[in-house]
Amino acid sequence: MAVYNPKSPKAEEFINDAEIRETLAYAEENKNNKELIAQILEKARPKKTETGCVCAGLTHREASVLLACEDPQVTEKIYEIAEEIKLAFYGNRIVIFAPLYLSNYCVNGCLYCPYHMKNRTIPRRKLTQEEVRAEVTALQDMGHKRLAIEAGEDPVNNPIEYILECIQTIYSVHHKNGDIRRVNVNIAATTVENYRKLKEAGIGTYILFQETYHKESYLKLHPTGPKHDYDYHTEAMDRAMEGGIDDVGLGVLFGLELYKYEFAGLIMHAEHLEAVHGVGPHTISVPRLKRADDIDPDDFDNGIDDETFAKITACIRLAVPYTGMIISTRETEEVRAKLLNLGISQVSGGSRTSVGGYTEEERPHDTEQFDVSDQRSLDEVVRWLMENGHIPSFCTACYREGRTGDRFMSLCKNGQILNCCHPNALMTLSEYLEDYASEETKQKGYDVVEAELERIPKDKVRNIARQNIRDIRNSNRRDFRF
Repeated sequence: MAVYNPKSPKAEEFINDAEIRETLAYAEENKNNKELIAQILEKARPKKTETGCVCAGLTHREASVLLACEDPQVTEKIYEIAEEIKLAFYGNRIVIFAPLYLSNYCVNGCLYCPYHMKNRTIPRRKLTQEEVRAEVTALQDMGHKRLAIEAGEDPVNNPIEYILECIQTIYSVHHKNGDIRRVNVNIAATTVENYRKLKEAGIGTYILFQETYHKESYLKLHPTGPKHDYDYHTEAMDRAMEGGIDDVGLGVLFGLELYKYEFAGLIMHAEHLEAVHGVGPHTISVPRLKRADDIDPDDFDNGIDDETFAKITACIRLAVPYTGMIISTRETEEVRAKLLNLGISQVSGGSRTSVGGYTEEERPHDTEQFDVSDQRSLDEVVRWLMENGHIPSFCTACYREGRTGDRFMSLCKNGQILNCCHPNALMTLSEYLEDYASEETKQKGYDVVEAELERIPKDKVRNIARQNIRDIRNSNRRDFRF
């Protein structure tokens, strides 16, 4: 049995089954330990300092105790602290992005994904570069500035050269006032050399979902294909960082395995990245298993209800306070609304999960990776966010100004990133309002912008942001940033 060692490069040592099981036993034994729980909650709460705000975060054992506790009053306290942390580190900003599916060719046999190789009912499609341009143009017409590209794993149809060419094409499309300013990448685990190539192509964050940290379940759920290799998949983030990518995004697919096991493994993975590289995950995603072409979630017996899902999200926020947290259109408007107050800082909007879906007038279902629960337009999502007290942000300035990896984390962990992100959010929101918003959204948006400008603490920054917003409204100038 491997010994738990967060600094080890070996997956079975930093995601150690025995340690997870001992953690779950410890959490069960202490879930009613009021004194311990009070100490954990106090540790999690953000503390104000002269320079900003600090937050210790929680270990995987501490966070697991909170997750196991069934006291409704403790749950409410967890929710309260999660919102405090989110506001302290990220303010009321919500970053907006869209997925772009390039290809659904795949050689893996994943039992929960309709792209698995044996599925003969789903049409296979791979975008040409002209089709990529058309998709990007459609996304720019919606107002998007940030994409996450997705592709199945197929070394013949989707080699790294194809992915790199698509990235180059995406960045080359300049349509009206639209530009995709940052491409994040969600593709299969690959080599250090290929990660270097992605870094050189100018990507933002490299995202890879573990799916499940339970190795026995992982092997059963991935019976064939290169993804069957648990260790190679789990160690991918270390290779990505070795290749120069300093912003990586974690996630599990909740519903495949018992959620308390997955939660502990996810936090341990974050601890590992922090211990080895000095930089934890830039983002953590919380997708749940959803219905798809030949996938029925009821075939899996580890589904979680909305309340459990909300508590998991809040506990992740307490454990890893500095990370960006992502919720996609897999979830309904109602679920997304609740989670926005429990730590979520990024949402997708107007999403289509099919290959070539953005150029179709009607939402195509034949090549969707999963059913989209929130089918509202981007304009509707933007207005909804503002109506609920959030600032929709299209900002990508940190990537382009070099505030990534440890440079971003140092600013985030002491609360100073607000000085950049708040004005940038307002300026990119103003760009959206001028170029893409409906009249109703535009009117609401500028009321929000004017009110939020007054909340910028530094006079000089506030005055520059206000002038830049005037220039956006009065001319075709775009892309001011701090």
